[in-house]
Amino acid sequence: MDLSMWGSPPVAGRLGGGHRNEVYRVGDDWVARRSRRPLASLEWELDLLDHLSGCGFVVPEVVPARDGRRHVDGVVVQRWLPGREPSGDDWPLVVAELHRLHELMTGWPPRPDFPGTRELLTIDQGGDVDLTAMPVDAVRACRAAWRALPPEQTVIHGDPCAANIRLSGDRVGFLDWDEARVDHPWLDLADIPGIDLPPAATTATDAWEAANAWLLEPDYARGRLAQL
Repeated sequence: MDLSMWGSPPVAGRLGGGHRNEVYRVGDDWVARRSRRPLASLEWELDLLDHLSGCGFVVPEVVPARDGRRHVDGVVVQRWLPGREPSGDDWPLVVAELHRLHELMTGWPPRPDFPGTRELLTIDQGGDVDLTAMPVDAVRACRAAWRALPPEQTVIHGDPCAANIRLSGDRVGFLDWDEARVDHPWLDLADIPGIDLPPAATTATDAWEAANAWLLEPDYARGRLAQL
């Protein structure tokens, strides 16, 4: 990863767990990521983070390159977000912050080249989803699950698992907004422990996870599809 535009800081090593991007720890304070998203989609993500930071959310701060650019050839450098992953008693705090995100961001424009479940009722591709690569019966099951969602739409984080959350005191921070988009808020909440949602939330989330991971994480995707 070429970090010369940031002064060639030392790269400590690649961080594990990612299936969609290369992510590296850089020195003690930075993280570098090579995004695969198209330019407009990446700009949408970074604009979102700027806006959320201004609204008091704890999100990674972009470190500009020496010439002021927020990204260079798909590489984004951000400040390390300290804290710990949530445990059992922390999830209500996480849910409250996700609710705040969803309430605030209603009406935000859709992410370019990254359709949500509503758009995927009528189109086949976008983001990491390619419904043409899935069996016809699987696509039919996914769309039936998405069609059952209420019409509410807002910005969602897209992957608020424990590995993407950092707690410091009573402050909740969210990492890795690569899968953020405009979609139904239940898709941020259905996999969180202890939250009570209608069955349609779980079904729609299983369908999204199957479609979104079909090409990149096939074993995981087929496991989620089986739950439909």
